[in-house]
Amino acid sequence: MDPSSRIIVALDLDNRRAADEIVERLGEECRFYKVGLEMLTAAGPDLVEQLVGLGKDVFLDLKLFEIPNSVAGAVRAAGALGASMVTVHGMGGTGIMAAAVAAARDFPRLRVLALTVVTSMTGADLADIGVSASPQEQVLRLARLARGAGCHGVIASPQEAALLRGALGPDALIITPGVTLPGESPTEHARPGTPRAAVTAGASHVVVGRTITGAADPVAALRLVRANLEP
Repeated sequence: MDPSSRIIVALDLDNRRAADEIVERLGEECRFYKVGLEMLTAAGPDLVEQLVGLGKDVFLDLKLFEIPNSVAGAVRAAGALGASMVTVHGMGGTGIMAAAVAAARDFPRLRVLALTVVTSMTGADLADIGVSASPQEQVLRLARLARGAGCHGVIASPQEAALLRGALGPDALIITPGVTLPGESPTEHARPGTPRAAVTAGASHVVVGRTITGAADPVAALRLVRANLEP
């Protein structure tokens, strides 16, 4: 896979103007953007439509966790916007994930991804909610549920990429947030990794946010991430 197509730039920003400026500055350098709850709430679905209109792929990171009918409706709405990927929460179980997959069938380009364990969580955080498994054990359990429900792939940290590639096989999408360049602080990510480490371990895509969007020169920062992906 072309290194450029592996990089998803996270528009984790609090206003539309900032997002528009990043997209304009990156231009043809970036093919793929993530729009999460913060950006979607601030800018509305029009931002997704604009990105799709510019020929970009959009990863709509909704982390859906609702009754199956509501999840299916949200997935159909994501497909109608032209999103390429949408996330559903693996903790919702097989019924919710299967409903998302069924709803996505009307949109051939839309891929449903199951969130396993968010990259900020540790074993202690899981214990707080009554999960005795380690993060790796829980990631693997939810990934197997997601595969059984028909999901196209999963979201997990770079530290679980190798485990997941071995369990899910060569065709599954494995999307890894929590990616930073060597020497950078991982900020809120408890289970981080570099772009090269993530892809070498088996990630199909890496999600990179403030490393690029917070840089004085976002284009130069994106090129550094791309260079780090290359052997």
